[in-house]
Amino acid sequence: MGIFAFIKRVLGTGSKDAQSAQRRSKPRLNARGGMRVLVVDDSSTIVAVLRRMLQQNGYFILEAEDAEKGVAIALSERPDLIFLDIVLPGMSGFAALRQLRRDLATRQIPIIMMSGNEQATEQFYAQRIGADDFMKKPFSRAEVFSRIERLLDDSLLPKRPHVGVTQRAAAASAVAD
Repeated sequence: MGIFAFIKRVLGTGSKDAQSAQRRSKPRLNARGGMRVLVVDDSSTIVAVLRRMLQQNGYFILEAEDAEKGVAIALSERPDLIFLDIVLPGMSGFAALRQLRRDLATRQIPIIMMSGNEQATEQFYAQRIGADDFMKKPFSRAEVFSRIERLLDDSLLPKRPHVGVTQRAAAASAVAD
């Protein structure tokens, strides 16, 4: 082993390079282009970062800076996926999640909760109230797309993993009525 390889191994540098190379070599499953994603966050920085990442992959982005507007947009636009912050002004992300899960029009939309607040993160894991995934802020591009990939079905659109086909059909017929 060369001296540089030994130093890299001892200092831990290079492991990120190996992880990055391994991640790049793994085939990535992308959602269908044109997928509509709602981002609900009061941080304009988080919204801008997610918008840029998602638009680069051909997704259409809807945005809301608070839970009330997010719920209204979800009801009117029916996005394919929602990124929902937990700590929001006014209604919390938890309250918005409960409201979205109670409504037949939105209960089937996969929701990824987000938070950089340690207490909110702990509360999320304690409550586990219907979100399909959780992403801690700050996040990487790889993590965003990994979270989306976990929710994709055979048609390359996000689906709620724990909702059965019969429940989806019942919800779809209820919405159609």
